[in-house]
Amino acid sequence: MRRLALIPVLTALVAFTPAALADEEPARLSLSATGSVSVTPDQARVSSGVVTRANTAAEALRANSQAMERVFAQLRRAGVAERDMQTRQLTVSPVYSQPARGSEEPARIVAYEARNTVSALIRDLDRTGAVIDALVNAGANQLEGVNFSYSGEAEARNAARRAAVTELNGLRDLYAEAAGFRVTRLVSISESGGYRPQPVYASVAMRMEDASTPVAAGELTIEVTINASWQIEG
Repeated sequence: MRRLALIPVLTALVAFTPAALADEEPARLSLSATGSVSVTPDQARVSSGVVTRANTAAEALRANSQAMERVFAQLRRAGVAERDMQTRQLTVSPVYSQPARGSEEPARIVAYEARNTVSALIRDLDRTGAVIDALVNAGANQLEGVNFSYSGEAEARNAARRAAVTELNGLRDLYAEAAGFRVTRLVSISESGGYRPQPVYASVAMRMEDASTPVAAGELTIEVTINASWQIEG
């Protein structure tokens, strides 16, 4: 369920131009307001991967590929669709020795390390913990994090826009009435804003009995700030 929370952030600048100074810029009223919509995430993206080491680059990559095949297989079993799985990074690099401080011995290659990271979009949040468990059980030894999102972002953002504009118009009329001037026309309007996610924590410790890894989705806040300026007459 979406909850609308309007958080006005207001600034006002009113300037009056004397009639005798006709060549100067006309007076303007500038205001800003922020519309805020709080939503419950309905999907999550988990990024994890496998890091392997071997004596040669080919061996490291081969071992990594075998481990990643198990990871992809486990993701499928956990209900993640093929279109929701994507390889994000694949690297093979040398690992150098660390000579003692003051030693004249040059660093040398002692192994090769292969890293492969996959991103999985989970459309059923109830399965997030199970997917993390499946990744770890398949051999994933690197977890980059869990990012939550809301599939109806466009609709929520439009709701935030409407709330901000409604607040702006109310403020405009209030200033005009209180200060005794007339608003003649809209000069400019612009927006800024984005997600303001609440803190989210995902535990990736070992499973206890049959329970999946606990994951808290928290709440996301979608904000839009509208800035507007009107020409006014005293």
